[in-house]
Amino acid sequence: MCDDHGHSTAEAAWSAPRGAPGAAVDPVTLPEVDEVRVTTMVDNTFDALLASADGVTRASMGAGRTAARAFAGGETVAGLRAEHGFSAMVTVRRGNVTSTLLFDTGASPDALAVNAERLGVEVGGLLGVVLSHGHFDHAGGFDGLARLRGRSGLPLTVHPAVWTRRRLAPPSGQGLELPTLSRGALEREGFEVIERRQPSLLAGGILITGEVDRVTEFERGMPPAHQAWDGDGWRHDPTVIDDQALVVNVRGRGLVVVTGCGHAGVVNIVRHAMRLTGVGTLLALVGGFHLSGPAFEPVIGPTVAALTDLAPELIVPGHCTGWRAQHALAAALPDAWVQTSVGTTYALTAPTAGDA
Repeated sequence: MCDDHGHSTAEAAWSAPRGAPGAAVDPVTLPEVDEVRVTTMVDNTFDALLASADGVTRASMGAGRTAARAFAGGETVAGLRAEHGFSAMVTVRRGNVTSTLLFDTGASPDALAVNAERLGVEVGGLLGVVLSHGHFDHAGGFDGLARLRGRSGLPLTVHPAVWTRRRLAPPSGQGLELPTLSRGALEREGFEVIERRQPSLLAGGILITGEVDRVTEFERGMPPAHQAWDGDGWRHDPTVIDDQALVVNVRGRGLVVVTGCGHAGVVNIVRHAMRLTGVGTLLALVGGFHLSGPAFEPVIGPTVAALTDLAPELIVPGHCTGWRAQHALAAALPDAWVQTSVGTTYALTAPTAGDA
């Protein structure tokens, strides 16, 4: 299975991190938490037949009953919405205190809200929203979120470059300008926009990485077709500089890292999180790894090699990871890899006093 992307000595050497010069910018003492729960609210896949397992709770087969005149009784089971987008609910617990943030909002105006309603997820208790970056497939669900919450104020933390105009301009000439977020529109919906380039420590001990150090040789960003408007014209935008991730430190076990697309490079992101926090163990990695398509398939091998060396206990590649990378990761990390699916909750808990 994808044996042309196997873990070789050469790949391991190529994928080894290069140290960023100097001390970490804004080093963070990341508080330890007793538990983190990551619930996938929007992703590319929903599979109602997946079984729950230890620490992995799948959505019920009966999630999402809705009216349908064609059925006796006038309703059917609609399941959950899957789309090319990503959103996750991240809840941390320290003692008896819990804190919940929303990371990204999916692509369409209603998928996040529909899934929240069908799952019975209460969004009124959210302490804030964080965007991984400005691409529309991570920022499209604010309309539905505002509908569920009403016009109550909610902090929204973003990188300042999240408002950048971008387009896809392939050599075929059939380009697409991507929808661009409007700060004014979000503020009119009650969101309190906070711009930060640097790492930010949020409620409950959840860290936003801020801009990520790009130190590996193989994670080179987006191809020339991905462009940004600089005020005078369109230019190649390889870095997607607004790309950032969430990080949580589970007591006695290590870091949980949640990515949106991983445009900074998923290995870069993990290494950056370790450098910021001084925590050298990766417990779990969840989210999009952006390894899909011809431009990124050469990156699969060294990425798998680096992640295999990091040896996470849980790895849930989703969204833009792509099937070739999924197969390679599942083969290399069979005990850690878990199939993503909308409505799944991943629980990672600190050891109790009685644990060996």
